[in-house]
Amino acid sequence: MSTSITLEIPRDRLGEYEPELVPKGTKDVSGIEEKILSMYAKGMSDRDISETIDDIYGFSVSHETVSRIVDRVQPRLSEWQSRTLCECYPFVYVDALTVPVKSEGKSINKAVYSIIGINTNGVKDCLGFWISEKEGTHFWLSIFDELKVRGVKKLGFVSIDGLAGLEEGIKSIFPEAVVQRCMVHLVRNSIRYIPSKHYKEFCADLKAMYGAAGLISAKAALEAFIQKWSAYPSAVRVWVDNFRHVEQLFDYPSEIRKIIYTTNTIEAFNSALRKVTNRKAAFPNDMSLLKILFLRTMDIADKWKKPLSGWAVVRGKLDLVLPGWDFA
Repeated sequence: MSTSITLEIPRDRLGEYEPELVPKGTKDVSGIEEKILSMYAKGMSDRDISETIDDIYGFSVSHETVSRIVDRVQPRLSEWQSRTLCECYPFVYVDALTVPVKSEGKSINKAVYSIIGINTNGVKDCLGFWISEKEGTHFWLSIFDELKVRGVKKLGFVSIDGLAGLEEGIKSIFPEAVVQRCMVHLVRNSIRYIPSKHYKEFCADLKAMYGAAGLISAKAALEAFIQKWSAYPSAVRVWVDNFRHVEQLFDYPSEIRKIIYTTNTIEAFNSALRKVTNRKAAFPNDMSLLKILFLRTMDIADKWKKPLSGWAVVRGKLDLVLPGWDFA
């Protein structure tokens, strides 16, 4: 579908003026379209984009034109969502953000689930987005089954925040994956049972546990924690019930523990997504939400060209803890 843009070309008596941005007779303004998409990906509204194009280039782009240009992203989005993925991801992070979307005349909060994978070269990639009002084992089964269909054969460490049914869904499709609860989320879950005046001391005791030098020290820290904070049984129960995830950390070298003990990698990504989703009161439908998430992701992914810092050392450790993987 073609897009019409009104250009005001200055006239001179000898006809010698040659516009540089859009040469005379040019009908393809895809360069401008990419700039419009880039601005949209940074959270600018249709009106802001129209005004910016007018200020910089001196010609008008209607709000409707901006909307049509964004609409044409849909085939690219569909191709991206179904693209073939890497066969192996040593590290994977799963998280969700809540976004208001209109449905049947009213706005409802929907969960947008995203997955970040770090491939065998140490480079990050967003594997896709999935929107749902509900979650559970069946939902996660369908997502990880989709990843398998798209070419993924192995997952190494999968860091999660305790979403319902997620661990079961992962293990059903990738039984050899190591599923690791995020320590930061466990801290948040437990600290809500503690008076604010004790936050600093409480968190320091928790860090002595999950940040210990070894498992023996971690177990000793747990016993001390249970005794010291017994007046807050709900807070203590969070860590007693999930201590297996603390123990599991010490099965692996410190270089790997630092990567898997928190979902900060994907939380930072979701924070960048919120900069554009929070600008709208509610999205008209799921597709409009997916388009802005896709464009924003393409903008963010431009910075994901290099491997993680210290990847050579991490990869050496992975050779030991993930036998049979090809890191060549």
